[in-house]
Amino acid sequence: MEELKKKDVYSVWALPDDETEPRFRKLMEDLRSEFSGPRFDPHVTVVGATSLTADEAKKMFEEACDGLKAYTATVDRITTGTFFYQCVFLLLKSTPEVMKAGEHCKNHFQCSTTTPYMPHLSLLYAELDEEGKKKAQEKAYVLDNSLDGLSFRLNRLVLCKTDTEDKTLESWEKVAVCNLNP
Repeated sequence: MEELKKKDVYSVWALPDDETEPRFRKLMEDLRSEFSGPRFDPHVTVVGATSLTADEAKKMFEEACDGLKAYTATVDRITTGTFFYQCVFLLLKSTPEVMKAGEHCKNHFQCSTTTPYMPHLSLLYAELDEEGKKKAQEKAYVLDNSLDGLSFRLNRLVLCKTDTEDKTLESWEKVAVCNLNP
């Protein structure tokens, strides 16, 4: 029984549709080949790292999926952040649709985060200095210069085990996936 009580760190990601996913993935691969960093799937985090038991996580995930429809996100710009997991990313416009989806999922996961939801799709996880980040950001625009204003659908949610201490991401695993109703 003890095993069920064990808590792990879970996140919920919204995944881009099949049309856009390869485009993001290619950009991420190209950036990584120059700036290195671990490989990960293109995703928009809707629930950040939350400590839960496997049962809690699955139940909350199912309920979150139930009430959510596929939604559209629009890229605002490529920008850089202040830590490893937000090194270079696509900042998404905080449209009511996107914010509502984030809110919806957060509520199901009883997330008490105080930080306001900043919808984004990370392109590169890396420890770069300011100059390195700037280079990577500029490179992203060179590789794909028509991302600003791009709209795409987020049509799947995935529950992941994401131990944020593991910067190799090797321990990260997808636990469940659900297709959102159109």
